[in-house]
Amino acid sequence: MRLEESVEVRASRQVVWDYIADADHHPLFMAGLTRWHVDGDAEMRCGSRINMRMRVGSAHVGSLIEITEFDPPADMAWNSVTGIDQRGRWRLRDAGPARTRVTLRLAYQSPGGLLGSIADRVARRDVQRNLRRSLERLKDQVEAGVATRSP
Repeated sequence: MRLEESVEVRASRQVVWDYIADADHHPLFMAGLTRWHVDGDAEMRCGSRINMRMRVGSAHVGSLIEITEFDPPADMAWNSVTGIDQRGRWRLRDAGPARTRVTLRLAYQSPGGLLGSIADRVARRDVQRNLRRSLERLKDQVEAGVATRSP
């Protein structure tokens, strides 16, 4: 299953990047997140590993993920090491002066062949909603932080 959501944030790419590159911020804005444990420090980089779970319906599903691409302030990607097979990417692009287009992509596949595919389709609505809410929260938090730093 492949999902994608985008939002425009009234802040520079660097400001948005600094926020998402700090792993301690993810529990503050990621909707449905029930576990987020980073091995090592909170600053993410290639090779960082995070044990994460997300509530999907009544289940808590997730993986041990590893950051596989870290290109500030533009792209951060990850792949699962164990758990649900998943790949994801944060993509930040300029959208005008002090504006950033933030895209969150997620591809996942549950084990179990046909039954796993059915489970993925059933979960799609909840996962899509979590992605959308996560971006809305990210936007609100970054813009509030920018507003409090402005003269």
